[in-house]
Formats: sequence, C-alpha cells, structure tokens
Amino acid sequence: MSKVNDIFGKDLTVINAGLTSMAKSVSDQGVKVIDLDWCPPKEGVPHLRQTKDGLDIDAANQEVIGRIKRGQAVLAGMGIAREVIPGMHSHMLLHAGPPITWDRMCGPQRGAVMGALIYEGLAGDEPEAARLAASGGIEFSPCHHHHAVGPMAGVVSASMPVFILENKAFGNRAYCTQNEGLGKVLRYGGMGAEVTARLKWMETDLYPALDRALQSLPNGIDIKSLIAQALHMGDECHNRNRAATSLFLRAIGPALARTNRDNEQLARVIEFIDRNDHFFLNLSMPTGKALLEPAEGVPGSSILTVMARNGTDFGIRLGCMPDRWFTAPAGKVQGLYFPQFSEKDANPDIGDSTITETAGYGGMAMAAAPAIVQFVGGSPQRATNTTLEMYEITAGEHEQFTIPALNFRGTPLGIDVRRVMETGILPQINTGIAHKDPGIGMVGAGILRAPEQCFKDAFDALKDL
Repeated sequence: MSKVNDIFGKDLTVINAGLTSMAKSVSDQGVKVIDLDWCPPKEGVPHLRQTKDGLDIDAANQEVIGRIKRGQAVLAGMGIAREVIPGMHSHMLLHAGPPITWDRMCGPQRGAVMGALIYEGLAGDEPEAARLAASGGIEFSPCHHHHAVGPMAGVVSASMPVFILENKAFGNRAYCTQNEGLGKVLRYGGMGAEVTARLKWMETDLYPALDRALQSLPNGIDIKSLIAQALHMGDECHNRNRAATSLFLRAIGPALARTNRDNEQLARVIEFIDRNDHFFLNLSMPTGKALLEPAEGVPGSSILTVMARNGTDFGIRLGCMPDRWFTAPAGKVQGLYFPQFSEKDANPDIGDSTITETAGYGGMAMAAAPAIVQFVGGSPQRATNTTLEMYEITAGEHEQFTIPALNFRGTPLGIDVRRVMETGILPQINTGIAHKDPGIGMVGAGILRAPEQCFKDAFDALKDL
C-alpha cells in the first residue's frame, strides 16, 4: 500500500475534522496533521439572509467589514480622563463590561473601585471607600458608553491619564489608561500603598514624559501598523505584547529623548515600559475600539462590535443594535496559575480586552503567537487550531493583519452571530485571571469560550428586526 507522502508529496498537511484517532495512521507516516475542533451544524437554527424589513444581512456585514478594514488608528496624544473623555466627571468611575451596580460587582472590580477612590482622594482608606461606593454618591458607567476601554476591572477615574487613539479615516476617538504591569495592580483589583504610589508616579512622571513626546510628533504613532508588525514577530496583541511594546518604545524613543527634561526621569520611564511586556495592551485595546466604532449603527448587520466582561456578566453588542447589551454570566477561565493559587481562587472572566478579538486579533490571531501558551496554557498546536476554528464564525479576513504561519492569511475578522449559532462554535478568548477577593490582584492567565446565551439572545433579537 502506498504511503500518503508517496502519493501527495512530503510537504502535505492534513486537516482532521473527526476524532484524533481517525488521523493516527496518517500522522504515523510523518505527515503533519492539524486536528480541527469541529462539530456538525446545529439543527433548528435558521440561516438568516434578510431582516423582516428586507435588509440584506450579508451586504450589511460587508459594509461593516469594509469600515473596519479602512480604519487608521493613530496614537494622537494623551490627556486627563475628566478633560478628554466625553461625559466624564469627578464623581464618575468607568468600568469594564456591561452596566453593573456596586451590589453586583465582583471582588476585583470592587477592589479597583476602592483603590481608585483612594487614589482620587475621595476616601482615606478601604472601609471609607466601600461606604462611598455603596452610598450612591459615585456614578458607575461602562467604559464602552464613553468611547473607552479598560483591561480587567477597567476602572478609570477622573485624574487618570489616558491615551487618545484617533481613527483618521473616520474621525472618531477612543481612550484607555496606561498599563501598570502585572501582579498586584489596580486593574486586577489590587489595593495598597504600593498600588497608589505607582498610579501617582504614572500621573506625575510617566504621563508628562509621554505627552511631551507625542506633542512633538505631528502625525502621532500609527498603532495599527505596529499591531500588523507585531503579528509577524510572535505577538497576538492581547496577552502577548512583547514585540509590540518594543516596537512602541522604538517609535517613541527619539521623541522622548528630544523632549527630555531630566535624564533620571527619562531612564525610569524607559525602564518602566521596557520591563512591562503588557504596556502595549492599553494601546491595542483602544485601537480595536477606534476601528470598530465606525461599524456601529449599520442596519441589518449581524456582526459584533463589542464583547466585554465585568467579572459578573459577559456582554455583547451588534453593529445593528449598538446601544443594546446582550448578557450572560461570565465564565470560568481554564489556565495556568501563579504558585500558591489555583482555580478556587479565580474570579470569573473580566475585562474589556476582548475588544481585540472583536477587532480581529488577540485570540483570533493565536496562530501568530505560539509562545503565548507558556502564559495561558495549552500547546502551540492549540493556538493554531484556535485561529483556524475562528474563521468558521467570522464574516471576513483582515488584509493588514496577517499570520506568517498560515501563509500570511488575514486574521479572522467580524464575529457573525448567525455563524456562531449555526456552527455552535463560540469565540475563544485568552485572558488574565484575577483573584476573586478584592485587594489581591492577578493570579494567573488562561483560555475560555464566550457564553452561548448572550449570542442566542442577540440572534433572536436579530430575527425580530
């Protein structure tokens, strides 16, 4: 009997859509086999082609895809949250995910809220901060309601410096705070003197240095281009940002030097960015937001423009219904934990960082970042399989964001709620893990699927349009 290689050649790659055991005889002959996590289409799910009003859903989706692709996200500058974020005021705290009240907030989000109130000087200690948060004297609002995004708890307070990302093709702007690093940090619900001190240094030293540098760059920094380059260097720009952070430091470095006022301060700024491989996350996230917002409000579109979690709820929004949230309970992350922590310590899924998957990178581009499995768990093969599977639920492919390992194929773009329901394939997300109790911070990182119920509800609403 002829061997597979003798018939098809030695460079053959086989995709197995069945049981792993089905392809064993092929892999035993030295042929590369990719096991695809596949299941038959769901029964009873209609394929929607038009809305009740007769709108062509596929045509609407192509308009959405086209708008996202045409976007040009540039780091245009920085500012203080209360001065630049629309609707922000001194007694407002923005948070990640869909709307939520203090009584329903999870531990890490409560920790971030209390830490932010102490940072702002509105409370002297944690008990006072908790009382103020519960009093009704603080307005809580989702970042997404203010053209902003926030990683993990996503808390933004009035005095915090924020990046301003401008979509030059459409004129809209998006906002995000600076990244603190990993471990015991505010976005993971960390509290304490060291957390507050770091945030104050970021306000008084890091922000002015970056702001001066950006003011000297009339065209800003093309962050979309940096993401495209980073995907060719082993990042996926959600949980792996090592190359992207280095590219950013390279892009802003000369301007930092030219606008420098103090050599030691400059050295600390460079060290802080260099030692924080996640620094670029807070640039990749608002880039995704800036690229997606022009796609909102397209009648008949079944594509997601928001996926976000607050640690209690997981929420999505569709391009055709940009003001309506569809929610389900946030899921548990399966992953790798720091020493002395385990799954029993983990809070459910949290953060706005799923804007990266929504915009066509992050978990969608895991095939570009095989080394990410050292951080979130799994195997390089699983990283590749994840990207291949996500093509099944998206309406298009990026032209600017490509994956070398897939022969420079564009990343999956435009999560289509119809395809999610038809295939039963839920978006896959890689993410950090926060401790379930306030004040502790990060305990690990991992992978999970988005919950089905919010997609089902969105699909049902789409059928009624």
